[in-house]
Amino acid sequence: MGLDELYPPDRLIAAQRATAAAGLDALLLTPGSDLRYLTGYDAHAGERLTCLVLPAEGEPTLVVPRLERPAAEASPAPATGVRIVDHVDGSDPYPLVVAALDGPVAAVGLADRMWAEQVLGLRAALPDAAQRLAGEVLRELRIRKSPAEVAALAEAGAAIDEVHLRMGEWLRPGRTEAEVAADIAAAIRVAGHVTVDFVIVAAGPNGASPHHGTSDRPIGVGEPVVVDIGGTMASGYRSDCTRTYLAGGSAPADFLDYYAVLRDAQRAAVEAVRPGITAAAADAAAADAAARAPIAAAGYGPAFLHRTGHGIGLDGHEEPYLVAGNDRPLDAGMAFSIEPGIYLAGRHGARIEDIVVCTTDGVQQLNTTPTELIAL
Repeated sequence: MGLDELYPPDRLIAAQRATAAAGLDALLLTPGSDLRYLTGYDAHAGERLTCLVLPAEGEPTLVVPRLERPAAEASPAPATGVRIVDHVDGSDPYPLVVAALDGPVAAVGLADRMWAEQVLGLRAALPDAAQRLAGEVLRELRIRKSPAEVAALAEAGAAIDEVHLRMGEWLRPGRTEAEVAADIAAAIRVAGHVTVDFVIVAAGPNGASPHHGTSDRPIGVGEPVVVDIGGTMASGYRSDCTRTYLAGGSAPADFLDYYAVLRDAQRAAVEAVRPGITAAAADAAAADAAARAPIAAAGYGPAFLHRTGHGIGLDGHEEPYLVAGNDRPLDAGMAFSIEPGIYLAGRHGARIEDIVVCTTDGVQQLNTTPTELIAL
């Protein structure tokens, strides 16, 4: 799979049409996933301005620092039809943005996570232009993955599965969470990721904190250990998968009881995914409700602390979110996690997470390692 398949030129055309339909004259995108989505350029975020100027009509222009021009030219961006202009250190880059707009503008969409100093710089350069979020336009384009994007996510899923299958090499009683995490991080790169985005190794009572991270606490015999890991592939697309392990010995009896509930709930939520259901807990057919209902019925409802899932692609967390209040219907091409958890404060916790894609007639799972409790 080539980068030209992942970053086709017609994305810019679709974005321009959507920009016009939203009543915006242009999108102004600094380094981040939106810029990469449209051009394939994984730009460095720094104090020097990099900005894609995408007018609703006209030629797209990528403004870059001169010292980063070779990287921009080596990226897929030129093949998408983007013109590249550069600025030297010490010069004001904002007039290049104004020139690329080629005329007065009434409203522009700014990258959702643009640095504040750049927002203010653009406001000063375009004092008469209202500023809105580019996400209003790009969210609808990015939320449905193309076949090439699904393939990239599947590649990422297979790579992180390789790491989980090796967990017995590192996770054992007596080692600290941080020691295990260091081994996992190295394996994430060996499996094909170019960056390690996160490594959670949460043993015993630390497993009751969904975003614990790691610590220097040694793992105890018979303790449940939540391992949530993910990284970014060369394609730019990401992995994210959680499994819960048992570090030797015998697990607490109540843990075994609720882990069985959790596993059934996670499986039910995956099987509930299909086009047309909503992402909200209020809908009985929704993936969130499918996960939450059996956990609540078993008496662990308050211990399920977070949403059932989040979208994934060029960002680790993006639309759609499987959460109460989101009544948006799922659609083919949407990719997201299914990750219910049960967390008993001060004792232990568990989470099972797979990335799935909604298809035209159901669901495709991108993580395939067993979800049974694995004793190491």
